[in-house]
Amino acid sequence: MSHGTTLIHSARLIRPTGVVDDAWVRFGDGRVLEQGVGGGWRTGTPADATTDAAGALLAPGFIDLHCHGAGGAAADEGTEAIERILDIHTAHGTTRTVLSLVTAAVDDLTAQLQVISSVAARDPRVLGSHLEGPFLDREFRGAHDPLLLRAADAASVDRLLDAADGSLRQITIAPEHEGAVDAIGRFTEAGVRVAVGHTGADFDTSLAAFDAGASLLTHAFNGMRGIHHRAPGPVVAAMRATHVTLEVINDGVHVHPDVVRLAFAGAPGRIALITDAMAATGAADGRYLLGSLEVDVIGGVARLVEGGSIAGSTLTQDVALRQAVNAAGLPIELAVAALTEVPAAAIGRGHDLGRLDAGYAADAVLLDDALAVTAVWSAGVRLV
Repeated sequence: MSHGTTLIHSARLIRPTGVVDDAWVRFGDGRVLEQGVGGGWRTGTPADATTDAAGALLAPGFIDLHCHGAGGAAADEGTEAIERILDIHTAHGTTRTVLSLVTAAVDDLTAQLQVISSVAARDPRVLGSHLEGPFLDREFRGAHDPLLLRAADAASVDRLLDAADGSLRQITIAPEHEGAVDAIGRFTEAGVRVAVGHTGADFDTSLAAFDAGASLLTHAFNGMRGIHHRAPGPVVAAMRATHVTLEVINDGVHVHPDVVRLAFAGAPGRIALITDAMAATGAADGRYLLGSLEVDVIGGVARLVEGGSIAGSTLTQDVALRQAVNAAGLPIELAVAALTEVPAAAIGRGHDLGRLDAGYAADAVLLDDALAVTAVWSAGVRLV
């Protein structure tokens, strides 16, 4: 990949405070060198590549904290599968991805973590891995094989951490089960973000997990108890714990648009729009495998063959953005922040990802007025 100087000018830059007209950014060596408004770009260092945005919307690159697959490929299937997944999601504006692994035997998960770690070492689009299991609740397991679920024990926790070699970004845990609280402490101590999810935990148990160091809620409202006025459950616990980021699958299927709007109001600045995308994303309807379980995808909606539970999504982040603006009625700056700044901060990368300010990674997405992706840069390299 070349890291020459790149200039994007005459754009409408989406910032946290609103949209700035006639903006420009200059990239070099994979970073944002400078940013400005007006004609100042003309007097700067000549660029190796220049893009006239012609009034199009410019956003930081999208960051997906929770993605299993695309194009018929899953993150647990090896290097070639991962490259296919990345290419498809990149075309939809995602410039950085945390690759998610479904519940499997610990031996299998250690091998899968090692593959993701090796890809992350050479491809900046991979932020690392997310273990969505195996320490989950059986009743709220969703599309996870019940035969492979287990309590968190110290030996398994250490094996998973060793295999990831520093590349494990988050792990989803049901905090009500034996060993979970100790595991939360161990993972947190190792710099891994712990998410509460696929859980039968009530409000108090969820809040205790957040007090113990958990800082994410895996796909809020899904795989957990809902909000009841006398039993508020994990979602309200996450809203109360102000250090917690709530993942939301905003595909119009997993969460109603008005509930999405409610989530943004209940946890301002702490909603991360994720895809939870599985292999059928960017591919045809049909039968797929999610881990060890068969999934039927009909009309873009994935459900388990046995039991009919929703099994991930076929969502891309540009669709999540359009859903947030057009269906949930959110201001574009809030919707974009939920795809950029918020997920970056949630995994401790708020200092160098998620903004188009000097020193940040040169990740950017150009969008037309319909919020369709027209160009994508990752680490300063134009990929779309």
